[in-house]
Amino acid sequence: MVIPPPVRPPRIINYLKPYVLKMHFTNKYVSAQVMHVPTATVASAASSQEKTLRSSMDSTRDVAAAGKIGKILGERLLLNDIPAVAIHLKREQRYHGKVKAVIDSLREVGVKLL
Repeated sequence: MVIPPPVRPPRIINYLKPYVLKMHFTNKYVSAQVMHVPTATVASAASSQEKTLRSSMDSTRDVAAAGKIGKILGERLLLNDIPAVAIHLKREQRYHGKVKAVIDSLREVGVKLL
């Protein structure tokens, strides 16, 4: 049984950012996904756990891997016709290191950040 997401009033939907970038870093892997907020679904995602990416990376957890994940995610977003995303950082995440690598590589590909 699938529970549908709650229906929000139209006036609130006007103020929501439709696509939000969320990043997750573990001791082994880097993953990033873009969520479509009104429908609560994943629009696009990339992770260093994917078999096709693991073979081309030296390490799956460093800043270079984060940059590569951001580049791949940006290309996937442009293929899905998503030109702009908003960034959602967790409380402990700062614009430094892996977070900066993902965001900068998204910018280089051509995705606008809100």
